[in-house]
Amino acid sequence: MHDGDDARPDGAEAVVVRKRRKGIYILPNLFTLAALFGGFYAIVMAMNGRFDLAAIGVFCAMVLDSLDGRVARMTNTQSAFGEQMDSLSDMVSFGAAPALISYEWALKGLGRWGWVAAFVYCACAALRLARFNVNTGVVDKRYFQGLPSPAAAALVTGFIWIMSDFGVDGARVAWFMFALALYAGLTMVTNVPFYSFKDLSMKKSVPFAVVILIVLGFAVVTIDPAAVLFGVFVLYGISGYMVYAWRKVKGQPVSVISTSKDEPEERGLHH
Repeated sequence: MHDGDDARPDGAEAVVVRKRRKGIYILPNLFTLAALFGGFYAIVMAMNGRFDLAAIGVFCAMVLDSLDGRVARMTNTQSAFGEQMDSLSDMVSFGAAPALISYEWALKGLGRWGWVAAFVYCACAALRLARFNVNTGVVDKRYFQGLPSPAAAALVTGFIWIMSDFGVDGARVAWFMFALALYAGLTMVTNVPFYSFKDLSMKKSVPFAVVILIVLGFAVVTIDPAAVLFGVFVLYGISGYMVYAWRKVKGQPVSVISTSKDEPEERGLHH
């Protein structure tokens, strides 16, 4: 028997719709946690004086960070929780970790100048990530607004990795490390456009020659990973300024804000 409140006039039973419980998607967040572990591992290795392993930890975090979003889209498991988790992981792996590694390796010998440079890099990474989260809806997807934090981390830790391979002590290149940390940090918060590669579709067919080039690229990296990866990110780190200068010369707009110059509504970004 049903009470009068549960019965419908036509005799049909009322259907009780239960709200689906909110949960956490495991697969994409496992990649995010693995990337976070890469940053944590890098910090621990730097504390133990293993700066080559510290740099490798940051680069592993980069690979894992590039996969979590793709896995979420492929499995249709995107969530606001995952976005926030990804930002926090990036702050550790590409903000705090490179700053602390560079400080321990070289900047500590510069006294107050050293920790100022490390803090500037760390603070700029935080500002870069916060701006990215807020401007997601108005930025041209083909470009990043400023140097992305993983690329900035690759510049800083890639230099440390290659110097460690050559047996160069950080104290000998402390001022170069100082300049590089400032360059990477400040470039993150500029409006210089850096190509995002997001318009390249992995689902489209490509000529066989492209596959051969990709295989050759992997082979070149294995010859000397530190030198090759650092060289690649140096080129990428200056590419944005080249694009900026080219657009200036051609009289084209240099801003990557595609629809509005106003800060978008923040409602719904914070949970």
